[in-house]
Amino acid sequence: MHDVATAQVAQPRPVLDKPLMHYGRRTLERLAPGAAPTVFELLRVEPLTPHFGAVLCGVDLTRPITDRLAAELRQALLEWKVVFFRGQHGFTPEHQLALSAVWGRPEINPFFARTGTEGISRLAKDAKAAGNKNIWHSDHSFMANPSLGAVLRAVEVPAAGGDTMWADMAAAYDNLPGDLKARIEDLTAVHDWEASWGALMNDEQKAAFRSTWPQVEHPVVVRHPRSGRGTLYVNEPFTRRITGLSEAENRELLDILVLQARIPEFQVRFRWEPDSIAIWDNIATQHYAVNDYFPQRRVMERIAIAGVPLS
Repeated sequence: MHDVATAQVAQPRPVLDKPLMHYGRRTLERLAPGAAPTVFELLRVEPLTPHFGAVLCGVDLTRPITDRLAAELRQALLEWKVVFFRGQHGFTPEHQLALSAVWGRPEINPFFARTGTEGISRLAKDAKAAGNKNIWHSDHSFMANPSLGAVLRAVEVPAAGGDTMWADMAAAYDNLPGDLKARIEDLTAVHDWEASWGALMNDEQKAAFRSTWPQVEHPVVVRHPRSGRGTLYVNEPFTRRITGLSEAENRELLDILVLQARIPEFQVRFRWEPDSIAIWDNIATQHYAVNDYFPQRRVMERIAIAGVPLS
């Protein structure tokens, strides 16, 4: 959801002999192969698309989360990849921490402003100036253990605009041509923060961050930690190159792979209202905060959930 600095160096892109995105029918599966849909007892699920993204109803998140409810919340997120709640009046930062604990402990983004509550980052666009452009991305892929997910609550929303979009990267992987899947199956890619967040820093600041946050490598195709489903794991701001390929091969492959998040059939879009909450699976999805509401103000608070090594 959050905005990523995008003052990146333009790179020449070669003319490809095949389209970046294929045409025709797409395969859109909600569940991993062989998985059966869950019958929920405590939640009512209202899908936003048939295969991806749902509003969860019938739950007051300001009340204690029981073990049964926690299990259903985890399963709903696994199946729908991004879930939403509306009308959570009185939902506080303490409730947000309790909700995120259903999945794990908080993980701090080193580039975000903090709130007074440990583990929560405040994402604000000030009405005095136009915000930065956003870009499709997966949170914290520049970390050795990228975050598993995030819990985001709306603090202040514009009267119109300011939606957030998510893309299903399992669907993106499913729809790659077979020869391309075979080509990328065992590849790894380098992820780094410098081309995005570093664009706002001087050399001294970048050197200080580099000592703590070196470049990392992740599989181009990850197996989801819970479902085992193959998922495309490259994104525009943080994936810098694919290991072992020439510059020309890198540009060809990354041009194809990172653009898969832009395909509308893989996406869901959420209109924020006061007291809305979103929870997303950060391994299975990418997201994009639409910056179309200047000069209105948009304030969100986010907790990222600590991750594990990807395979």
